[in-house]
Amino acid sequence: MDTGSMARRKPVDPLCPSVQIVMRLLGRRWSGLILAALQDGALRFRELGDRLPDIGDKILSARLKELERDGLVSRTVGAGPPVRVSYALTTLGEGFSEVVAAIETWGNAFAAAQGGRRLPARGRRSADPGLLTS
Repeated sequence: MDTGSMARRKPVDPLCPSVQIVMRLLGRRWSGLILAALQDGALRFRELGDRLPDIGDKILSARLKELERDGLVSRTVGAGPPVRVSYALTTLGEGFSEVVAAIETWGNAFAAAQGGRRLPARGRRSADPGLLTS
């Protein structure tokens, strides 16, 4: 990222209601990682749990309900038996891809500034989604 372009960018007003809403959403543990896991397409509950192995079923269920309520995730019930429920990003939720790409870029720069510590490779995340390794 070009630091010169960052200097010319209009500062974000931290008191802006839109910023506060999104920061509150992303501040909910696991919400951002659930949205990121759904970037590649619809997943069933168990598949989401497999991609985020350290989240419990109760929390995953609660976060999915919140994200559905917020209009970021859709829940589809397929004909059964067995009934198959899948979760996917809505059009609004798909906009998170740009946000998470920016977070990843900034996170890599932050990790480099911290002495090169980085998150484990995708698929090998630790129990703490924010844990850096050396």
